[in-house]
Amino acid sequence: MPRSVPRTDGRRSGGFRKWAILMVIAAIILAVPTVIGAFGGFERTGGGEVAVIRNGGLLDDNRVRQIIEPGSSVTWIGWWSQIHRYPAQQRYYTITSAGGGERSGVDVVTVPSSDGVNMGIEGTLYFNLNLDHETLKSFDDKFGTRKFRSAGGGTYYPWDGDEGWSAFLDQIIRPVIDNDLRSQVNSFRCAELVSSCSLVQNSGDQQTGLQQLGNNANIAKIQNAVNTSLAEDLKSTLGAEFLTNIHFNLSRVTLPKQVQDAVDQAQAAFAKVTEAQAKVAQARAEADANKARQDGYNKCPTCAEIEKLKALPQGITVYAPGNTGGVALPTR
Repeated sequence: MPRSVPRTDGRRSGGFRKWAILMVIAAIILAVPTVIGAFGGFERTGGGEVAVIRNGGLLDDNRVRQIIEPGSSVTWIGWWSQIHRYPAQQRYYTITSAGGGERSGVDVVTVPSSDGVNMGIEGTLYFNLNLDHETLKSFDDKFGTRKFRSAGGGTYYPWDGDEGWSAFLDQIIRPVIDNDLRSQVNSFRCAELVSSCSLVQNSGDQQTGLQQLGNNANIAKIQNAVNTSLAEDLKSTLGAEFLTNIHFNLSRVTLPKQVQDAVDQAQAAFAKVTEAQAKVAQARAEADANKARQDGYNKCPTCAEIEKLKALPQGITVYAPGNTGGVALPTR
């Protein structure tokens, strides 16, 4: 009998198909991230932002690759690179009790005056991020690679939109502002900054226009001193001149609620005293006028009679001086 030969064509064909399918799947797996990486490798910046590009490829390091200037055209940044966008325009940090500042709700810097009264300071810090390329690289190395906690409790990188930038300012810049204001305000007494403070202190000062001018001058001194020291303090704290064109505008100095309430009460009391003094002066003037009028009548009895006639109501028919019934009113 002839020996049977096993058929292997089907098995070989099935194995080839499986291998081909695996190769296609592998190609797709490799192609998808490659295509994504290729299309994601092009970026551009808006007019108000600058971008720091860091390597992010599978075999790359994580160093800064390049800087993209504000308002750029489409630029190749490499495969899977990371883009960190920072503000290129003038920015500001506002401290205000009216809401709408960098921190939500009521926000003031509370610092003591030289005589121990806690003063509420409100104002706005204006500045620019230094756009020098080497400085930007250093800034991103130092601050762009770590997260900061926001007032709402979230954690963000400085380049994570407005939330991230605000969190960075709140944790790094705000303490420097507070410290500078504290050191400057502490050299003035409460009444030298808010004139009404003298109303509730053991002081002979009066709330006058001249004193108010002195208060404004002292507030200007604080603002100028802060502007002088803040740039150096920020440079020292941050480690380099990462911020430029720094200017602090001190907009308002307020008193604590308890002190302000006492001032309001004192002002109300002064208003009552002034009102009483005005009534006394009015009564004295009326008495003086009556006395002068009576003196005139004594010197001129006829004049007194004439004044009486003028004071009579219109339409009388009979007038008999000295007779209690001498005035007859017209009948209807």
